[in-house]
Parts: sequence; C-alpha cells; structure tokens
Amino acid sequence: MITGKVSRFTAAFILIALATASLTAAPAQTREEAIAATMTPYTGASVRGVDTSTLTGKVMCGYQGWFNCEGDGANRGWVHWVKSRGIPSPSNVKVDLWPDLSEFGADERFDTAFHHADGSVAQVFSSYKQATVLRHFQWMRDYGIDGVFVQRFVAGARSPDFHRQNNAVLAHCREGANRNGRTYAVMYDLSGLGAGKMDDVIDDWRQLHTRMKMGEDPAYLRHRGKPVVAVWGIGFNDKRAYTLEECRKLIEFLKSDGCTVMLGVPTYWRELKNDSVADPALHEIITLADIVSPWTVGRYNSPENAARYAEKQIKPDLAWCTEHHLDYLPVLFPGFSWRNMYGQNTNAIPRRKGEFFWRQFREAKAAGANMLYVAMFDEVDEGTAIFKCTNDVPPESEAPFVTFEGLPSDYYLRLTGTGTKMLRGELPPDSPLPKP
Repeated sequence: MITGKVSRFTAAFILIALATASLTAAPAQTREEAIAATMTPYTGASVRGVDTSTLTGKVMCGYQGWFNCEGDGANRGWVHWVKSRGIPSPSNVKVDLWPDLSEFGADERFDTAFHHADGSVAQVFSSYKQATVLRHFQWMRDYGIDGVFVQRFVAGARSPDFHRQNNAVLAHCREGANRNGRTYAVMYDLSGLGAGKMDDVIDDWRQLHTRMKMGEDPAYLRHRGKPVVAVWGIGFNDKRAYTLEECRKLIEFLKSDGCTVMLGVPTYWRELKNDSVADPALHEIITLADIVSPWTVGRYNSPENAARYAEKQIKPDLAWCTEHHLDYLPVLFPGFSWRNMYGQNTNAIPRRKGEFFWRQFREAKAAGANMLYVAMFDEVDEGTAIFKCTNDVPPESEAPFVTFEGLPSDYYLRLTGTGTKMLRGELPPDSPLPKP
C-alpha cells in the first residue's frame, strides 16, 4: 500500500521540471515581464451551465496541466512525460497511461520514440496548448462533470518559467470553464516549498487576484458566498520544509482577502496519526478554514476496502467537520499505477473495469458526503486519469503501460458524470455500475 500522498514525490518532479526548463530555454524575460504578459483579466464570453455559487452537490476533478513537449511554444522541453530529459522513449518514460489523441488536431500532437502495434508513431499532448485544454473542458461539459481544481505548484513561483507555463494553463482553464459552462478554482500544492517561502504563495495569490482578477469571472467556483482557494499539503508527516505556523499565516491571509479556503490534509488528520503530524495545532489550523479534503489515493486497494474506509474514516470525519462547522470533501480515485516512474516492483491498484471507482461513489454517498473530489482528470503519470486514454498502448517490449482494460476511452468520464448524478440524488445510491 502506498504510504503517502501519491504526489508526496512532487518535490522531485518539480526539481526535474525546473532543471529541464533551465536547460531547454533561455528566454530574456524577467519574472515581472512574465507576470505582466500572462496575468490578464478574462474578457471573453461566458456560458451559463453549472451553478458556480456552491461546491455542494458537485464532483470536482484535480487538473494537473503540467505536461510539456518539445516544440509546444513553452520552451521547457519534455516535462512530466519523462523522468529526466529528452524525447519520451523506453529508457526515460514516466507515465503509465497513454492519452487518446484521436480527436486532437495536428498541431496538438507531438511525436515520441514509441510506436503503436500497427507501427505508427505514438503521440502525446502539451497542456500549454490552448486547444487541448479547451477540449478537456468540452469533455467535462459533454459528460456532465462540474469542473476542476487547477493545480498550482508554487515551489518555483519566483521564476519567469513558472509564470509562463502556469499562468497560461490557468488562463486556458478559465476560458474553457467559461465557454463550456463549467467551474474551476485555484489549488495551491505546497509540495516542495522551502522553509520561509510562504510569502511567495501569498504574493502569487495577490498577483492572481489583482492582475488576473482571479475569483471574479462567472465560471470561478464560489462557496459560502466567496471564491474558493484550495491549499494542498498541510499537516503531512513527510518532512516538509514549511511549518504549520507558516500554513496558518497563509490561511489567515486568504481568509482576510475574502476567500473560502479548502485544505488538502492527510488521511488521518482527525486522529493525528500515520500520514499526519501528531501536533494538535493541525486541528486549530483546520478550524480556521471552511472545507476539509483528506488525501486518500493509495489508502485502500479494493472495493471492499473502500467500503471499510468509508465506515471507519469518512463517517467520523464528517461528524467532526459538522461539529466544527466545516464542509467535508472526500477524495475518490479510479486506480493507480507508477511502474514506469519507479519500476516494476512498485504497488499498483487495479481499476477492475470501473468497479473500484464506482464503489467509492456509492460508499461516499451512503456515508453522507454532499461533495466529492476526483483525483485526477489528466494524471497519466500515476495512472489516475479519468480523461480519454487508449487501450492501443505501445507494446510491452517497449514499456509496461496500463490500459482501460478494453473499456471505451471515455468510460471514466461517463462514470464520473453518472456518479455526479448519484451524488445529487438524481440516481438511487445503490445504482449498479454503468455498462460500457
């Protein structure tokens, strides 16, 4: 069983990404110039769709948006497709699922060193491409998925490269949500953040809020009357450099800036054990926020264990949150794999053709949850993606990719949309697993 958040290794990923960026790009642009060029208010059209005034009754997905390809215009080279540098190949590939690009335009496809069974070159996408991100939001609309928390890894927030990439992806998500009647919100992932660097996060939100007018466009998610900002990575016992007091400072700032604050915390936050720090100050900090979301990827590996988790953790967590006037956002995940990232001896959690994912929806609903977080929309790195992936992966002789077990590439999008209906009471809570 995985013992920490799947992204507890994100610090290493960030370092690799930044190193790659520094080796592949040398833009003569300062941080201020990058901010000025990429942080602009939204002036486009907005379509009425989901109710963006509340998180209640919604299923939100995590959206990493961290994939880059050589030649995509970001000047970062290959990021997150590979462990180090160079074109994705059997020697350096990092992802376990392969995206389905059958609907993508020619300018959105980037060749790799892999091949499909018919000998054709296997291609991947870049999150830097506007058309790609907009298509992802179109899929959300088509399959009834409410929206996403856009991940923002702030360990590199002082660099121009950080702003060119992350601000562009955030702007794409903002446009995609507005044009397709979806919703979105910023989620800060503190993984890899150094000691004494919390002011970088505070400054980043201040810039997003004042320059980009983040939180003000019609698609931005609001809850309890205020725009939602999520902060992931508070209270984990994996030797993070920043302190609980620094986290308190960030939460107090966001609250003073008129935000509803969601916290991503360890699975055992309530009991202060296992993946959680054993410091009662964590509870004090949690009660400063508005929404609690424990990270559970890897905490159970079968439908039966998911049911036990709901009984032993979700129900008492909900009771604690109700007592302290907090909302509670459970995390669901469709499966897990990181064999190409860490080797064939790593643990994997099979999808069981949707049964594992669907059981989590049912158990969370039965436990009393009224909002859910799906990890993740696009994370092929760790095999948790729900967006369209292909079963026609490169052969085993090239790398050990996993598939959707013969299910249609859109099955998990459809399953998530159906689970949303069940959460809202539009389907019975004991509804059977939808057919492919």
